[in-house]
Amino acid sequence: MPSPSRSPERPQRRPQPPRRVPRQPARPARSVRPPRRPRWAMRAVSTLSVVVLASAGIGHAVVTSLDSGIARVDAFKDMKNRPSAGHGMNILLVGTDGRDRISEQQRRAYHLGGQPCHCTDTMMIVHISEDRERATVVSLPRDSYAEAPAHVDATTRKPHGPHPIKLNAAYAEGGPQLTVRTVENMTHVKIDHYLEVDFTSFMRTVDVLGGVQLCTTTPLKDAYTGLDLAPGTHTLLGGQALQYVRARHLDSASDLGRMKRQQRFLAALIEKATSSGVLLNPMKFRDVTRAVLGSVRADEGFGTDELLDLGRAMRSFSPSSSEFTTVPIARMNYAVKGIGSTLKWDAARASRLFESLRDDKPLTAARPHRGPVPAPVEVDPRQIRVQVANGTGTRGLAKRVDAALAAAGFAATHQPVTAPAHVARTVISYDPRWDRSARSLAAALPGSELRAVPGQGPLLKVTAGADFKGVHKVRFEDPSRPEENVLRGNEVVCSGHA
Repeated sequence: MPSPSRSPERPQRRPQPPRRVPRQPARPARSVRPPRRPRWAMRAVSTLSVVVLASAGIGHAVVTSLDSGIARVDAFKDMKNRPSAGHGMNILLVGTDGRDRISEQQRRAYHLGGQPCHCTDTMMIVHISEDRERATVVSLPRDSYAEAPAHVDATTRKPHGPHPIKLNAAYAEGGPQLTVRTVENMTHVKIDHYLEVDFTSFMRTVDVLGGVQLCTTTPLKDAYTGLDLAPGTHTLLGGQALQYVRARHLDSASDLGRMKRQQRFLAALIEKATSSGVLLNPMKFRDVTRAVLGSVRADEGFGTDELLDLGRAMRSFSPSSSEFTTVPIARMNYAVKGIGSTLKWDAARASRLFESLRDDKPLTAARPHRGPVPAPVEVDPRQIRVQVANGTGTRGLAKRVDAALAAAGFAATHQPVTAPAHVARTVISYDPRWDRSARSLAAALPGSELRAVPGQGPLLKVTAGADFKGVHKVRFEDPSRPEENVLRGNEVVCSGHA
């Protein structure tokens, strides 16, 4: 246990009167502790690995030993002309490749072939409000167009003047320091802490937590990562969770779609850690410590006190305390000579977003959460034409389904028909050229069967089966305007779904 804090009056009270019971050492007064520091920093991506470590309420000496197990990096060395500090705490959270630390068996199982890129695979700014009651997570696309400040290349040791790069290349050229400098130059947000995890840390953290529950209304299949999830609720362990957060070939949104899934996974990870009691279980605390600390890197300033504060704060944290968004994009395929296709930020809207972080303002007003959360879809329902057929003996079913789809925003034909045969399961027939529209419609009809019919054309056909229970609300998320889709954590976890 730590030795008690000593106040100026303490030496005068030290001598004890004869035969009096010695005074017990006073515990460190909470009032003299500086304001609580970020309670959310280590949760993003898989950095929850470190948050969990600090939250079991075990003694200071134990946490000190955890501190010594964290690899350190000087992410702020000799940095000058930095942005002014705002209110609250800002953490730059990066996920690195790290596949060189993965076993050959894991490489094959989770499609982790190829050489490590020595770059950042994921990057987020995690803002912790000054009152420690809110966390805002802003995803920074790895292909963002960026301008690296003057620096010395970490590999070649050659000096470079300012030059354009993709954001994730900053790590390869100048490590954490150049990454921090580049992000600060782009956002004008001062970074207070730097936290870094890799594939190994991510998988170990999820495994020790016993897996994380995720929900999907549509099939998720990505041949590149090996992800293959049917519609429904799934508990993902470390390897499968890594496939989920790495998948970027599930829809046309590519990296932007992947960041949305990462945000949803993060919300589910928070819910699991805060609701399962793992944070208060000393034995689980020990297990997590042994499992994950070996692959976490943090700046020198993130130490024992921060770990203790994080643990105390985590006990009352919930997914509704967090909000997620992605930096606004103006151009999706901004070509740059020598770099290739990049994402160009919308300067005006991005400026307003980062101003909110500096001013410690929430991105969304608190809103009540009632009923099922609308499922995200990749095609605007207004562009999806649907005709409904009744595949049951229930009179008027097709008309009711048609009206429900129209109310959900789909372009229903209002010309219901009777199917030639009864079906037990609702079927969506679609032309493979309109597969994105079919997946979006399937999100509104959970459990329905997708049936490809080449040559059918743009009109989708729904045959309502005996299993039909209703139409699920959907929400179109325009990947070119991600900031319009700010979500709270409680709106994307499985408990928010019907």
